[in-house]
Amino acid sequence: MKIGFRVWILLIAIALSLLAIRPSFETGVLIKSVEPDSLAFQQGIRAGDIIKEINGEKITNVEEYSTLIDSLFPSDQDLRVDIKTKQTEYILFTNQSPKITVSDVPQTKIQTGLDIRGGARALVQPEEKLTDSQLRDLIDVSSNRFNVFGLTDVKIRAVKDLSGNNFMLIEVAGATPSDLRELISQQGKFEAKISEETVFVGGEEDITSVCRNDARCAAVTGCFPLEGEYICNFAFTIYLSEKAAKKHAEVTGKIPIDSASGGQYLQENLTLILDGNIVDQLRISSGLKGQETTQISIQGSGRGQTQEDALEDAQNSMHNLQTILITGSLPYKIEIVKLDTISPLLGDQFTFLILLAGVSSIVAVGIVIFIRYRKFKASFALLFTSFSELIIILGVAALISWNLDLPSIAGILATIGTGVDQQIVILDEARTGRETSIRERMKRALFVVVTAYLTALVSLIPLYWAGAGLFKGFAITSIIGITAGVLITRPAFADMIRRLEN
Repeated sequence: MKIGFRVWILLIAIALSLLAIRPSFETGVLIKSVEPDSLAFQQGIRAGDIIKEINGEKITNVEEYSTLIDSLFPSDQDLRVDIKTKQTEYILFTNQSPKITVSDVPQTKIQTGLDIRGGARALVQPEEKLTDSQLRDLIDVSSNRFNVFGLTDVKIRAVKDLSGNNFMLIEVAGATPSDLRELISQQGKFEAKISEETVFVGGEEDITSVCRNDARCAAVTGCFPLEGEYICNFAFTIYLSEKAAKKHAEVTGKIPIDSASGGQYLQENLTLILDGNIVDQLRISSGLKGQETTQISIQGSGRGQTQEDALEDAQNSMHNLQTILITGSLPYKIEIVKLDTISPLLGDQFTFLILLAGVSSIVAVGIVIFIRYRKFKASFALLFTSFSELIIILGVAALISWNLDLPSIAGILATIGTGVDQQIVILDEARTGRETSIRERMKRALFVVVTAYLTALVSLIPLYWAGAGLFKGFAITSIIGITAGVLITRPAFADMIRRLEN
């Protein structure tokens, strides 16, 4: 049978889709994130690199990485750990496992969504109605805050519902809902006040630099027991802009010296306020009275039932405060409308079962078609075009870097089901009305296909915004699938059937 040009178009589309998916045979583990305060981060290890060897032993997957790390740590003394990545080599001397989060190297360019990888997702709505420009500002500040925390696998995008309300959809792979709530629930409005007068606020306008990852100017200064619990104090240095320094000098110049302190301090304190709550109150040295100082020490504390808990709380509190001082407050108050999570194991199992059901359905339909029409070639053509449609959808998704989540997979299955229905229409048209030519019958069948496509397209477009964008994946993959079907796979299938009937 001679291959028609429509079939050639289908074959070219399949080849291009496979090229876009581009299977990878890379081994190792992908670095997803590195804790900013860790030794690994200080040595230059960054997310996105691939670990190939540790201490000369090849690493091909996460299981091998975990087994090797568990065999080394924890240790009573510092060990030398040689880490070879795809880009370079690193040497660590440590008695704890590197604070690195890894995953298996993706085998294709197909990106999966939060539902499959696991993590937390929050749908956030500003308390006031924002314009598109204001929402972009909110997303920029939020993204900056996540970046400062060292989180790389974060996706933040603007979504709308059918009523036109603006939302911010935040997805963090590998996080828990409590982690995500902690990151976004606070507006992060930081103020430093003296005598109820604001001296400086968080953000680049007043703060030029914040000391981080340097024990000389940012560290936990000590821990001690108090009333059945432990308290750990921390301190870090910030550097003010000239404008903020002048404001500090102007305010302190009006404050009298506290004689009860022996002339060492002023009568008023520097009060640190975060989201309306007092973080700490610092004594102001009398030597700073009226002085334009650009260097300020920020102090705080953490609490816990054990010293380890208090130390961890102090470090987290210091990190959070540093982040807010760097990024500034969110420009608008926000409310978490929906907060949920899904296990990656559940996502993998669910996806596998859905795909298995889809493939089984296609094969079952092929068998039914063979029993009804008694034509092996027609059944094979139906199976071939259905699988081709799946490859094309995945190829387009990989090309546009669309994250395939569970709604997206549901859209793929729905599209394949619709495609099978339309191919049966083409088969029926080929067998009936033999008083007309096979070419005319195929035109009639394709007219039905195009009409069904336009109807489906009109119904899917509103779904793009439904549920504040949570069904966007279903709409996108469905539109890709039915468009590829009406332009490529259905004409190719009709061409195959026309040639088989001749």
